[in-house]
Amino acid sequence: MVDRPNIILIITDQQRHDTVAGLGAHWMKTPNLDRLVASGVSFGNCYTPSPLCVPARASLFTGMYPHSHHVTMNFYKWEPTWVRLLAEAGYHCANIGKMHTNPYDAPGGFHQRIVVENKDRPMFLDEPERAYYDHWDIALRSQGLTRPTRYARYKRDPAYFKEALGAYPWEYDESMHPDTFVGRTACWWLEERQADAPLFLEIGFPGPHPPFDPPRRYIDMYDDVDVPMPRTTAAELAAQPPAHRALRQNMIDKNFDCVAWKNDPSTEAIRRMRRYYAANVTLIDEQVGNIMSVLERKGYLKNAIVIFTSDHGENLGDHGHIQKWNMYDTATKVPLVVWSSDLKTRDVRTDSLVQLMDIAPTILDYAGVGIPAGWEAVSLRPVLEDGTATVRDSVYSELYRDHIQSGSECIVMRRDARWKAVWYLGESCGELYDLEADPDELQNLWDSKQHVQIRNEFVQHIQDWLIRGAIENREQNREKPQPAMAIG
Repeated sequence: MVDRPNIILIITDQQRHDTVAGLGAHWMKTPNLDRLVASGVSFGNCYTPSPLCVPARASLFTGMYPHSHHVTMNFYKWEPTWVRLLAEAGYHCANIGKMHTNPYDAPGGFHQRIVVENKDRPMFLDEPERAYYDHWDIALRSQGLTRPTRYARYKRDPAYFKEALGAYPWEYDESMHPDTFVGRTACWWLEERQADAPLFLEIGFPGPHPPFDPPRRYIDMYDDVDVPMPRTTAAELAAQPPAHRALRQNMIDKNFDCVAWKNDPSTEAIRRMRRYYAANVTLIDEQVGNIMSVLERKGYLKNAIVIFTSDHGENLGDHGHIQKWNMYDTATKVPLVVWSSDLKTRDVRTDSLVQLMDIAPTILDYAGVGIPAGWEAVSLRPVLEDGTATVRDSVYSELYRDHIQSGSECIVMRRDARWKAVWYLGESCGELYDLEADPDELQNLWDSKQHVQIRNEFVQHIQDWLIRGAIENREQNREKPQPAMAIG
């Protein structure tokens, strides 16, 4: 590969791993992502470091797990670290769309940011630090429009709000949809750019995060599509730890992100929600195709790496849950596709275990920038250049108590090639799944007498991993210059 390739990182929000037709989701309509799959490398076992937006993104942009970078909740302050290294190496760094930094407009090492945040976002005008109108807000206002919110939708039709499960047809012109706005803005920006420096461009789509709000023409594409439906049983729900019940009740009581969840949503409502979600993904797929066309026409793809992924998944009713905040694959496994005209490997699908944050050292590796010492992320270059290679024997994901996941102080998931265990701090309950025999994670083996040894081994691995991380952080902090102490 030629030195200093252009690097295009495309991140969606809350996209399940099983939403790309080219990777086996036959019900999906994703022709542009399918083309990337057909000529790139796809990772079938990419796991997020946290099934929560900000901790996951902070891991991706710091190269560390949440317990190391300490951004464990959505409202903690953070901004990227390694983008500055690319800028110092001569890259022109830009972000268009969602980053979910805090504050929202934190520079993060980028030369330019065009910020688009959550679709359903309260203004918090009584909290100046969180009151922020992004570029999409401004574009809407310039047309005399206001951003749709859960409050406006409930006020307009309370009965439908309670049944919709967050599924709403987009109510304005298609051009003003946030994902269309991000895609078109990225195309416009690329058309206008004149710089000769190599490009690092992060494009962040707000969807398919709820509300599930595609324009009508995308909804129509799924009218007759038989989308897969959840297979949740009373036995499965009964075997879940208490934290699951607390999470489910919080989602029912508080209508997060325009979703009024239920213990027993109707089959019709679930099917509509899943079709709208799929339609949101197809909208994004179309925008990815437009972006790739501009990149090709402008010559960027002659020497480029294009990476497509998401920060975490979405349960969509599987296991009785909506959104994320648990450790099922529906919430923790994400799509990851890497494409380059210079890759020797083509149409490769690897089951190598990797973490979302491994994208960071991979980018620095190909850009010729040194990977910071102490990073817990590892470069995927060996896998990209030899589809049979592996870089990890296990992956982790972690989650901490907040106002939504209120049932446990700390939840940690570890999985290897066959087994997945979920440990709850200070609790005797947990989760254990044999992914070889039970890939859908429907049978919790935590209390099985036949599986005590494997359960205990995984718990020991998790506890050692947390303690080792704390020790390494302590050593790194010890090496940093300490401020002088005042005397007297």
